[in-house]
Amino acid sequence: MPVILGFDPGRDKCGVVVRSAQGEWLVQRVVPAESALEVLCTLCQQYQPQVLVMGDQTTHQQWRQRIQECLPGVPVVTVDERYSTLEAQRKYWELYPAQGWRRLLPAGLRPLPRPVDDVAARILVERYCSQSP
Repeated sequence: MPVILGFDPGRDKCGVVVRSAQGEWLVQRVVPAESALEVLCTLCQQYQPQVLVMGDQTTHQQWRQRIQECLPGVPVVTVDERYSTLEAQRKYWELYPAQGWRRLLPAGLRPLPRPVDDVAARILVERYCSQSP
């Protein structure tokens, strides 16, 4: 599997992840939309991804054009983004289990302590990897 840069585009904030060729998650963070291109460029220089995977829903066409202008050598692939936010909310609690009394609450009743756009970007990369031979 190649090094993959994952991107969950949004109007206000975006999720960004980098998955190594060995399947390790090297970067996973939420960034403001206005600095997302700069972050993507920096991560491309640092990790040399073979592909950028992004969601196909919210503002993806505008983002795709801007990314291709900024990173002309990196192929951009879109994957189905439907329900990725809901899946990210569930996955968040798998990755970061609740502590203390909060673990007694069902996951659906626990408020998320932070945005999960980075987890959504991770899910997009996982969807891409499950489609690729």
